[in-house]
Amino acid sequence: MTTELRVLDPAEWDKWYAVLELAFGGVPEADEERKLWQELAEPGRFVGAWDGDRCVGTAGAFTFGLSVPGGAVVPAAGVTMVSVAGTHRRRGILTSMMRRQLEDVRSWGEPVAVLTASEPEIYGRFGYGVGTFAARATIDTTRVRLVVPEGTDEVSLRVTSPTEALEATEAVYARLVPARPGMLERRPGWERLALIDPPGEREGASPRWCVLAERDGEVVGYAHYAVKPEWSFAGANGSVSVHQLAALDPVAEAALWRFVCSVDLTTRVQVHSRPVDDAWQHLVTDVRRCEPTLRDALHVRLVDVGAALAARTYQAPVNVVFEVADAFCPWNEGRWRLSGDAAGAVCRRTEDAADLSLSVRELGSAYLGGVSLLSLAAAGRVREVRPGALREASVAFGSPVAPWLPHGF
Repeated sequence: MTTELRVLDPAEWDKWYAVLELAFGGVPEADEERKLWQELAEPGRFVGAWDGDRCVGTAGAFTFGLSVPGGAVVPAAGVTMVSVAGTHRRRGILTSMMRRQLEDVRSWGEPVAVLTASEPEIYGRFGYGVGTFAARATIDTTRVRLVVPEGTDEVSLRVTSPTEALEATEAVYARLVPARPGMLERRPGWERLALIDPPGEREGASPRWCVLAERDGEVVGYAHYAVKPEWSFAGANGSVSVHQLAALDPVAEAALWRFVCSVDLTTRVQVHSRPVDDAWQHLVTDVRRCEPTLRDALHVRLVDVGAALAARTYQAPVNVVFEVADAFCPWNEGRWRLSGDAAGAVCRRTEDAADLSLSVRELGSAYLGGVSLLSLAAAGRVREVRPGALREASVAFGSPVAPWLPHGF
């Protein structure tokens, strides 16, 4: 390979980003979106592959805090903007960028790397496993009612703009991060992501609005939504797109769902990227009419197996030795003893006999508690050596709430 891999010089951002845009279809992003990504890109954490003065590959990593089972927030690298120019495929550029990046992440002391994949089949060979899923749905509000809990009528609702509500909505979001694995602790600047709403990307919908749920003068929930007016010969046939919805208690959440399902002149609600155990599924009278579907969301990679497994807690006592295969990051190879419970955990290297054999990819999938080790074993991806160890570990790794990625990056 004749290309040179080097840390991105901020002065080369435009040339670097143009390669990324071309790889993702060649449609230029809105100026406000492009500017935000440039401002969020941290120096030293983005690399480019160069063939002479031509940029032919891109990759970056944001600094995040990732919530894990037990409520801790773990340092994590948010891998992003990965591309290789079509003229330079099959030359090892992607592999070299992935290896360089994981070595960097390790040196930064971040035990976990995460990403969202444009093509999921790419990243398994680099040790990433699907750790969370997201639900989509279209609620037919002409045929589906909501049955809300007692007290919903006592929640006050107020419509405003996302900009005016930003401080209040960020406070609600921050309180929710420790309660659900997979959420991202927003660092300074990331609050602006929710405000990006280019007119050219609305596809006929309104600007985004924010409805606040309030109780005793305190904001206890919010939803960002947009309305797309449509008409047929029979009358109004508009839709509501729910971009965000979060609340501190079930009653406030029900009030917000009832609001978005009751917007005048609409007949359906488009639900995007929600937790797989989201409450709306139990508020509606007919979930089949909502056509829920699932897709992969966050892909998880343990960069430091010992530190990552010790950073979370376990919902049942566990004492198990993993035989871990990780050819891409050989410092993870070998046997690790994990001992832990709901109070904490330790994970250290050991010479003891293995109880379970698996690759780092399976550990990444199971890490946030949304993918069962038992289900991975059923697919032949985890091998039980000590009878009973698989069930013990699978129960311990679980989470009482489904992990969920609240937004992309």
